Amino acid sequence: MIYPLIKGLATTLKHCVSKPITLQYPEEKRQVYPRFRGHPELQVDEDGRLKCVACTLCMTVCPSRAITKITPAEGPNHEKYPAEFVIDLTRCIFCGFCQEACPKGAIALNNKYELAQYDKRVLIYDLEKLRAKA
Repeated sequence: MIYPLIKGLATTLKHCVSKPITLQYPEEKRQVYPRFRGHPELQVDEDGRLKCVACTLCMTVCPSRAITKITPAEGPNHEKYPAEFVIDLTRCIFCGFCQEACPKGAIALNNKYELAQYDKRVLIYDLEKLRAKA
């Protein structure tokens, strides 16, 4: 009867004096694994231009239909680029299919994991937000 009580008390005291395993979240951020998939972002080349050629393969392969709109445009030298690109992060399941389907490597999932917002419209990324992330 007394032995289980002493054993439980010893376990409690052992945990009271050991180093805590929790993080103080806003100040300390958890290191994510290299293969972690977070926010999507558009990549730029060495000249600072978007790598995206508006082929819409990422929109076609997206299972949750998170990539809602890609409007292609053509530059003066007949290069294609997206005039409009919209990703709805409230629908995104971070599967990485868009990253795999892109022939130019223009879309990538980074390691940012904080998605909590008060307003749902903040999580709808247009071309300006995606370019700012890149």
